[in-house]
Amino acid sequence: MIQPVYPSVHHSYCYELNKDLQFAAAHYVPADSAGKCRKLHGHTYFANITVAGDTLDDAGFLVNFSELKRLIHERFDHTVLNDDKESFDDNDPNRFPTTEVVARTICELVQRHLDGLANQPRCLQVYLRETPTSYCLYRPKGGERW
Repeated sequence: MIQPVYPSVHHSYCYELNKDLQFAAAHYVPADSAGKCRKLHGHTYFANITVAGDTLDDAGFLVNFSELKRLIHERFDHTVLNDDKESFDDNDPNRFPTTEVVARTICELVQRHLDGLANQPRCLQVYLRETPTSYCLYRPKGGERW
């Protein structure tokens, strides 16, 4: 496998980990201006999640890689994203399942999980590739909590 290179986040944490994962999902963008994307279609999404922190847990992990995969893969793989009403809303453009909103949603889901960990790591960035030529990078503003 060729090692992809992702944009890096500048931070002062001691540890940084990145988890690559993929999931297959369908979606549509419920806006007339979305053109062909208004119709139901699917993608194999490739995501990279960046987590950082200063303290390891009792197993020596910042966060277990398998937990990051479970959070995203079990929720989104082989689904129609628009059907996930907790994450997406066909009536609110800020919650249409666009690449930008899906990247933000992944970051929020990961951070909610991290907030429950004693060592309090932070999700610094989500890189989400929707097609071979199109991707989005989401970085929460400092101090933002979900």
